[in-house]
Amino acid sequence: MAVPFQDLVAYFKALAVEDLEHSGGTYLGHCAAVYRDMKKWGASEELARAGLFHSIYGTILFDRFALPLEKRQEVQELIGERAERLAYLNCAIEYDSFDRDVVEGGAPYRMLDRFTGETIKLSAQERADLLAIHLCDRLEQAPRSRDWEYRPKGFLRMARVLGGPAADAFDSVYARASVD
Repeated sequence: MAVPFQDLVAYFKALAVEDLEHSGGTYLGHCAAVYRDMKKWGASEELARAGLFHSIYGTILFDRFALPLEKRQEVQELIGERAERLAYLNCAIEYDSFDRDVVEGGAPYRMLDRFTGETIKLSAQERADLLAIHLCDRLEQAPRSRDWEYRPKGFLRMARVLGGPAADAFDSVYARASVD
């Protein structure tokens, strides 16, 4: 049985990250917003939960909090094995190689794991899900950060590969860049 959303929020609060600053807001607020946005894009509950935990182990840019990797089993028990794997992958992305792979496109899909230094092969579905999580994370915080020049080619390509609500969200968020 799936752990209720409010229990997932309680998990973050127990980690004492509720009020941790993140991109002009709070870390928990950002994570919950990524979850909500994923649901707006039509994502499954499993994918939205991966979005909620998208940076639980830290990322290249967000290192103010990182749950130790030894806690992966604990997170799997909360959100499921597949959702946790997607969250881990999002945390493990080495951005330059990931963007290169996204822009070049085409199978086999792979990414460099910044934690292990190994190349991870991704299924087409894992890649699509990872693109959605990664893009949704960016689009949720871009209007606050106003850093419109951060990896624009990679994010544009992600939006175009995903299409639909993801592309619409990208166009809406980045339309603000010309206004700001």
